Amino acid sequence: MRLAAEELSRDVGVSRASRELGVSRATLYRRRRPEVVAAPTPVERTAVRALSDEERTAVLAVLHSERFADKAPAEVFATLLDQEQQYLCSIRTMYRLLEANDEVRERRNQRRHPAHAKPVLVARSPNQVWTWDITKLRGPQKWVLYYLYVLLDIFSRYVVGWMVAERECAALAEKLIGETCEKQGVGRKQLTIHADRGGPMTASPVVDLYARLGITSSHSQPRVSNDNPYSESQFKTLKYQPEFPDRFGGLGHARSFSGQFMHWYNEEHHHSGLALLTPSDMHHERAGQVLAERQRVLDLAYAAHPERFVRGRPTVPQPRAEVWINQPGKELEIEEPTQ
Repeated sequence: MRLAAEELSRDVGVSRASRELGVSRATLYRRRRPEVVAAPTPVERTAVRALSDEERTAVLAVLHSERFADKAPAEVFATLLDQEQQYLCSIRTMYRLLEANDEVRERRNQRRHPAHAKPVLVARSPNQVWTWDITKLRGPQKWVLYYLYVLLDIFSRYVVGWMVAERECAALAEKLIGETCEKQGVGRKQLTIHADRGGPMTASPVVDLYARLGITSSHSQPRVSNDNPYSESQFKTLKYQPEFPDRFGGLGHARSFSGQFMHWYNEEHHHSGLALLTPSDMHHERAGQVLAERQRVLDLAYAAHPERFVRGRPTVPQPRAEVWINQPGKELEIEEPTQ
C-alpha cells in the first residue's frame, strides 16, 4: 500500500494520494527523506604535539618544587624564561597538567577565614529576641556625624531603647542595653540579643554586660548583609520618611527628630509585618482586643452590603505566631571560607 501511495503521489500529489489510499502523509514524506548514515567513531590517537610522559613528569616536578609551589603557572613560565632561559611548555599546558592532577585551585599559602554557621533565632513573644544596630546621621557640616543606637524587639518590632550620640562607643552601648533591660523587666536567661560584628557589638563592656545579666549573645556571619534584617528595615523606614532631613542642624535636632520618629513608629505606625497592628499593640499584648474590634466592624459592613464582598464574609489577617532570623527547620548553610 505504501509503495502504491508513493507511485500515485507522483501523479496526483501527496495529500490526495494519502487520502485516497488511507496512508499517513508523514509516512510518505519520511520515505522520501534520505537515510542518515552515522559518522564513524573517531579513533583516539595521541596528538603529535603532546608532551611525552617524561616531559609531563618534569613539568609537574617543577610546579611542585619548593621554589614554585606557591606561584601561579604564569609566574613560573615567566620566571623560567627570564632567569633560566628555559621553555618547558605553554602556560595553558601547565594548567592542563595541574587540572589532570586535581590541583587547579588557589596554590598560594593564604590565610583562610573560618566557617561560620548561620544564626537561627526564634521569638514567640515580646522580650525574647532583640536586635540592635547603629546608623549614622549627617550633621550640619561635612564630616560631622551623629550615631543613632536602636534596640528593637523582633517579635513586636517595638523600639525598646534608643539614643543619639556623637560617637560610636561600647560604654554608651553598654549603658543603653543595661537601662533598657531594666525598664523592660528582663530576667536572666530570658533574652537573646542579636547584632552584627561591629566594634561596639563585640567589645568587652558589652560582652561583660551580657554575662552579668544572663543574656545570650548572637552575631551575624562576617560579610553577610542580611543576617540582621529587622534593624536594617527599621533604619530604612526612618530614612525614607518625607521629613527626614538631608542634614541635621545639631545634636539636639537629631535627638528631637529621632524621638518623634520612635514615638510614631511604636504607637502609630501600622506595620505591614504585624497584620497592620502597631508595634505597641503587639509588645503590650493588645493585639487580640484590636483584632476583635476590627472583625466587629467588618462584620457590620458585611451585614449591610454582603453583595460587595465577592469572597464572602471578610476576616481580619492575623499576625504570625512566631518570627525568626533565618528560618529554623531548613538546612543550615555554612559560609564558605573566603580566599
